[in-house]
Amino acid sequence: MNKNTLIGSVLIAAIMIWWFSMTSANNEAAEKAKLAKQAAAKEAAAQVADSAESPSASGLVLPGATAEIKAAPVLGAATDKSGDSSSVILSEGQSPESKDLAQQDSAAVEAPKVIAPRTVTVETDKFIMTLSNKGGKVQSVIVKALPDSANHFPELIQDTALGALDLNLGGADLSEVMFNVDAPEWINVENDTTVQFVFTDANGNQLVRSYGFTKAGVAVRQVNKFKGFRVDKYELSWKGGMRETEEFPKGKSFGGTSYFFSEVIFKNNEITERETFNDAMTFDNANYYWVGMRRKYVAMSVQFDSPVPAQVKAKHINLATEGNPDPGTYSLSIADAVRGDSVAYNFMVLPLEWSEVESLGQGYEKIIVTGSKWFPGSSVWFVWICAMLLKLLKFFYSIIPNYGVAIILVTFIVRGITTPFTIKQLKSTSAMSKLKPQLDEINVKYRSDPQKKQAAIMELYAKNGVNPLASCTGGCLPMIIQMPIFMGLFFVLGRAVELRGMPAFLWITDLSRSDVIFHGFSIPFLMPDGLALLPWIMVVTTYFQTKVTMSGNGAMDPAQAKMMTWMMPAMMFLFSAVMPSGLVLYWIVSNFWSIIQYKIIRRDNGNTPKTVNGKKVVDAEIVK
Repeated sequence: MNKNTLIGSVLIAAIMIWWFSMTSANNEAAEKAKLAKQAAAKEAAAQVADSAESPSASGLVLPGATAEIKAAPVLGAATDKSGDSSSVILSEGQSPESKDLAQQDSAAVEAPKVIAPRTVTVETDKFIMTLSNKGGKVQSVIVKALPDSANHFPELIQDTALGALDLNLGGADLSEVMFNVDAPEWINVENDTTVQFVFTDANGNQLVRSYGFTKAGVAVRQVNKFKGFRVDKYELSWKGGMRETEEFPKGKSFGGTSYFFSEVIFKNNEITERETFNDAMTFDNANYYWVGMRRKYVAMSVQFDSPVPAQVKAKHINLATEGNPDPGTYSLSIADAVRGDSVAYNFMVLPLEWSEVESLGQGYEKIIVTGSKWFPGSSVWFVWICAMLLKLLKFFYSIIPNYGVAIILVTFIVRGITTPFTIKQLKSTSAMSKLKPQLDEINVKYRSDPQKKQAAIMELYAKNGVNPLASCTGGCLPMIIQMPIFMGLFFVLGRAVELRGMPAFLWITDLSRSDVIFHGFSIPFLMPDGLALLPWIMVVTTYFQTKVTMSGNGAMDPAQAKMMTWMMPAMMFLFSAVMPSGLVLYWIVSNFWSIIQYKIIRRDNGNTPKTVNGKKVVDAEIVK
């Protein structure tokens, strides 16, 4: 082997050794790289698990709301500033490939089972309620007590996409979470029935939302049971509002919507309250028995087992559009602390039929009629008057099944009670009017001496047997007695669901609405829906009733009496044009009673204008 061959062989051996050593190093580097990738993937998965908390008794893992591969946010856990605690974070020195692998491993471990949207509709004797597994909430409530003219039952939830009773636990919103439900799509309740919606998180914790139904009950028992975790607070959200069941009057009118209601209602500290507002409102901290919303003839509420110091908020939702004077509805939220391992309450569906809601013993009848803060105790005695008037109406209806006749009979009873006081007042007023010439003479003669004038007036009253206070006690007392009764009838006839759709006679087909007889003619702002007949009868009877009353009061200035004779009918027409026809009917019958009563009293109260208490008028000595 020559020198060149030897050198070549050495170089080839060196190259081969170097090649094999480099290949081995590359293999080791590749193995290390592979191990590094696996370690990085495990580290990323651990970071995700740490951000989601390990299974414990204090956290519920919610699935991501988007299609991205994300870890679930944790109930009650801190999130990053972006608000997304579920994204996989690339640590320092970690390659994009490692991040991809971590995302794949995380997706393989935590990919939730896809739950298809489902609804369960439950029908009872009182309502038809649809529940959605999206949030496990109430989607629709159709009440059976208020059919329309086509005999269709009305929907009570204004926006069924938003629904009611969404749940937020410790700041985590479950309104978008899909729950498992095994119930059939439609259930006719014959016996007590419970529908359960179950959400199980990645850690095995469970939230069970159950709804319990009875065949004939107005309450749905809603229980939220926490299994494997705890929370400190919850919030119920009623985002879908409440829809009016009745048809609104067409066009703008003076007071046309005053007989329709959209209110937030609640009972706190033993007082039933009704609130109407046009923005947002946070209510006083108090112990709440129930909280809900009300429309004209129906209410829905969340009723607690015992008073709770909840925080109640509401926001007005404006629904008014051109030609639709709907006063709008509200979104409602109720927040409170969690006591124990569940939150339970009754969801009430309440057509406002007085005897039924009163029997619940929760003050719901005061949704229909509430006393005034200006009159102490009116929440008791005035509500009692309204209840008695309604019971009287229903009593007469049970004898003669016509609420128009019942209203007339109740009018006779009300006016009969006040007639003795009215007679006393009229006789006193008539006697004083016959003394007017002598009173005028005294006023002129002693205009500069008030003491002698007062002495002469009192002597004149005494000699003619006239009690000047009788005109006050006799006049004010009947008004004091009759006004609460009239106001009670005003509220009862305008709000009682018993009168809804009830005919009276002839053209009066619905005592709860104006008696429109011709839709082809209307009066803007007064009768926009068409021509009604009862308000015109009201105007005529009010004119004659006022004229008879003024003519019997000789002490009143003639110009003032003439003004009142025309002003009262005009005012009553303005008010009665959109009143429920049952209320206008009461007023008309009351006017006829007054006219006949005044005619009889004036006829029997002496035949000559100079006779007082059957004797001729005697002048006071001081005047002579």
